[in-house]
Amino acid sequence: MEKQINKLISSIKHWQYNVTEPLLLVTQRHIYERNYFSNDEEPLISVYVPTYNRCELLMDRAVKSVLSQTYTNFEFIIIGDCCTDGTEEAVKEIDDPRIKFYNIPKRDYRYPPSAENHWYAGPVVAANQALSMVLGKWIARIDDDDIWTEEHLEVLLNFAQKEHWEFVSSAYSAVRDGEEQVFSMIDEEIKISGTQTWLYRSYLKFFRYNIHCWRKEWNRVNDTDIQDRMYRAGVRMGYLDEVTCKIIPRPGETTIGLDAYKQNRGEKEQHFKFS
Repeated sequence: MEKQINKLISSIKHWQYNVTEPLLLVTQRHIYERNYFSNDEEPLISVYVPTYNRCELLMDRAVKSVLSQTYTNFEFIIIGDCCTDGTEEAVKEIDDPRIKFYNIPKRDYRYPPSAENHWYAGPVVAANQALSMVLGKWIARIDDDDIWTEEHLEVLLNFAQKEHWEFVSSAYSAVRDGEEQVFSMIDEEIKISGTQTWLYRSYLKFFRYNIHCWRKEWNRVNDTDIQDRMYRAGVRMGYLDEVTCKIIPRPGETTIGLDAYKQNRGEKEQHFKFS
């Protein structure tokens, strides 16, 4: 019965997105694309990071990476998913007017709280909150445990502007069990890489993350779900075969991604449990 319910809800969401998002894309292009015909020298980029009770990791990786960028005209939106570990206090101690912090007041039940589902859908609410707040001409996401190269924003923006892409991504390096490997396109068909390498025009912010992504039988992770919808809607995507991001295991872990959640199942389910 549960499987049938999941399939039904997934089918309804799939139909809804297929009907509405291509139409919204055409409308948004008609209204806003003219603003991108002449490339601004330094357009505002809205960088956002969803986080939950990882204050030290957030400050050491994502915050340090963003504030070290060679491209400096950005706003940095940090969304706490009802953080209770001092994240808000730590962020407010940073003397930088580009930083905005919002802490979601409640963290109620959202999905069956397994380690896998926390990986699939965990950042969705916070990420969507961030998208409702962006003011920039471009949007970039970084997760709290990611590390950008110092030229990340500058390189991707130049590439997007030069080739007139609506959405661009790049290669990244990742460390698993002590071995570092460069990853190019995650999806060869649609030429797209990991979410921490994305940069896209802000009129695409109507694409919101799907809290029901965990119900699907494929593309179950929140970012692969949304990237597939963007591609099917007709977003013009470009890929830069240059490493602009590094992903390394979190302290006390040996691998990354879903594998890390599975290997530390008990810890993840305790950490991300709903209030």
